[in-house]
Amino acid sequence: MPSDHRPALRLYAGPAARRHIEQHGLLPAHVGAVPGAAGGPKGLILGPLDRLIFGRWLPRADQPVHLIGASIGAWRMATACLPDCISGFERLERDYIAQDYELPPGSDRPTATQVSETFGANLAQFFGGHLAQVLHHPRYRLHVLTSRGRHLLRREHRLLTPLGYAGAFLANAVHRRALGAWLERVVFSTPMPMSPIPAPVPLPFAPDGLRTRQRPLTEANFMAALQASCSIPFLLKAVPDVAGAPRGAYWDGGITDYHLHLPYRLPASSPIVLYPHFQRAVVPGWLDKVWKRRHRPTPALDGTLVLAPDPRWVAALPGGKLPDRSDFTRYGTDLAARMAAWGTVVAMARQLADEFEAWLERPDPGRIEPL
Repeated sequence: MPSDHRPALRLYAGPAARRHIEQHGLLPAHVGAVPGAAGGPKGLILGPLDRLIFGRWLPRADQPVHLIGASIGAWRMATACLPDCISGFERLERDYIAQDYELPPGSDRPTATQVSETFGANLAQFFGGHLAQVLHHPRYRLHVLTSRGRHLLRREHRLLTPLGYAGAFLANAVHRRALGAWLERVVFSTPMPMSPIPAPVPLPFAPDGLRTRQRPLTEANFMAALQASCSIPFLLKAVPDVAGAPRGAYWDGGITDYHLHLPYRLPASSPIVLYPHFQRAVVPGWLDKVWKRRHRPTPALDGTLVLAPDPRWVAALPGGKLPDRSDFTRYGTDLAARMAAWGTVVAMARQLADEFEAWLERPDPGRIEPL
């Protein structure tokens, strides 16, 4: 911990999660699900927590655990399923920090096609040779969230796509369920163990009113589904016609499920949703960021324990904030400066893991604040 003893980690819990910890503490066997939020570079601060949770803590038990992710959260949750997940998380960190794109002449940003092609190649290199192990992990059930376009958004188009997203924004402003007229949630889930047909494992959350489909995650569609989950509109190209799923354009899972504010349903023996996050609020969809009333907790999160950085600790980071996509513009072509800043943040984020590990040794409910 820094010399001024500024705490890094805060714990926030729903009422059911708090009661459970008061009565039973928190053991690895109590965890039934781990969500991974969208948020781009913000997810970098969670690397040390991921290495602790998936590399050293959860392996002490043997119950199935659902890993649900959107965008960078999907990449993180898939990394947790690798045979050597600690090395995988370290590589994810290095690769994300070092990403760089040669700018086209006269442009201040790479094209969406350029970013998509590079990203796809990087995913293939990152997970290549390990798909069977990821898809058939003995304990982890992976769920990759994507957003499938409907009507004007069914195909990516230079003019129709911006109009479609304007329609989605207006519909979502009226009611989140109305977003389903423009975009639907498509979840790609690992197959049922020992199933003779490629049926996906049951979803660990109940329907919440948003149009939802589920399809098996297979070796044939893994790369496409994961790339789609990370394909931010206008910054990357949509992924068309993912194998084994309805035809259409597939975009970032964070559009429908930014922070995975979902009505989780877990077994009584493993009722806790353990959520390493980069903030206290769990925002339902990306388009809900402007609607602050939708950032409040709901009964859907009653069993959730959120691990998040203290805002005062965040203020001490380089730039006084978490890494985000604005840093690509802020640092421009100065790759070394951005890498140095992000590397400093990642090094400082080890304090989050150290504090959580210390708390796990003696779980103190008094440290837990209301979510």
